[in-house]
Amino acid sequence: MKPSPTNEPAAPAPRPNHAARHRRRGLPYLAALVLMALILFGLWPQPVPVETARAATGPLRATINEEGRTRVRERFIVSAPVTGQLRRIVLKPGAPVEAGQTVVAVIDPLLPTPLDERSRLLAEARRDAAAAALEKARAAQAFAASELRRFETLYAAKTVSIQELEGAQWREAAAARDQAAAQSALRQAEAELAEFATGRLTGAGCGGSTGEPSQVRAPTSGRVLRVFEESSRVVSAGTALLELGDPTNLEVAIEVLSRDAAVLRPGTRVQLEHWGGPAPLEASVRWAEPAAFTKVSALGVEEQRVLVIADLTTPPERRPGLGDHYRVEARIIVWETERTLKVPSGALFRQGQQWATFVVTNGRAQLRPLEVGRSSGTETQVLQGLHEGDTLILYPGDRVGDGQRVRTIKI
Repeated sequence: MKPSPTNEPAAPAPRPNHAARHRRRGLPYLAALVLMALILFGLWPQPVPVETARAATGPLRATINEEGRTRVRERFIVSAPVTGQLRRIVLKPGAPVEAGQTVVAVIDPLLPTPLDERSRLLAEARRDAAAAALEKARAAQAFAASELRRFETLYAAKTVSIQELEGAQWREAAAARDQAAAQSALRQAEAELAEFATGRLTGAGCGGSTGEPSQVRAPTSGRVLRVFEESSRVVSAGTALLELGDPTNLEVAIEVLSRDAAVLRPGTRVQLEHWGGPAPLEASVRWAEPAAFTKVSALGVEEQRVLVIADLTTPPERRPGLGDHYRVEARIIVWETERTLKVPSGALFRQGQQWATFVVTNGRAQLRPLEVGRSSGTETQVLQGLHEGDTLILYPGDRVGDGQRVRTIKI
């Protein structure tokens, strides 16, 4: 049996949700607000990352840093006392010598120079000519002497005048002088032939000498610094042979700018570094040379420099191996103190006519003018404007301004 249809009304259609509709309409506005917030956050000034350091109290020194070279304070140049044949010098640089005892060089007398065949023939011809000239001079002198005797006899008999007698005397004296000159010329020619004979005997390598050798002894105790003439050769008097000195008695020559040398005084403390040892060496300024010289720097700038001479005060046993003309780095201490307020030099900059720095206060950079004193290069003394413990910005440059927010970073 089929159920009978009923007349019940149909269910109503569901109504739309007004809240969901409003949410969908607000989504674009919400996205716009988020986008604006992101833009504002991106454009909002961020703290500048900076390196910082603190003002501290401690020791500080101001120095003049230049390159120097060591040198023996008293050096002696040994020269050849005579002209002769120098024997080979066996001493080497560094060899010890004792004053008046060590023979540093031996010089043999020069051998006669051997003559060649042509020179021998010329020498024989000059000897023959000199012998002939001597015979002629003797004959002339004999004739003049005989003539003088005749004139003396005639003058005694009142036959000739006094003028004629004096003329005969003058001719006799002139003839005697000519005879003496001829004899000298003959001896010279004979000496040349004798030299030829000696050269033929000893100049061919027999090694003979005609006199005692000269021994050159050390004038001072110390060591050989340099040997100028090591090989055997002929040297003339005054030729430099060796250089002697005491390498433990050293001084330091430091090239400084003339404006720095003007403020140095004798006794100024000097430290020598990078000389090869583990600890710096101590020295003191003896004097600055009165005359400056021009030197071109590595950048091509002409500079007026002065040699400052400093004496080493460190004992020789604490500087073994240090010798003549060794390079050192000198720090001349012109001022020092055990306690002062100091800051890194990288935190300072010029502002007009004075120095200034940025101090970090509550996360912001505060410009602070300063009065500074001495500087060691890396650190500078602060006389006024800071307190111990203040935090400073290192190398601020153009990115940091007064009142700008900063953020400290660690390197």
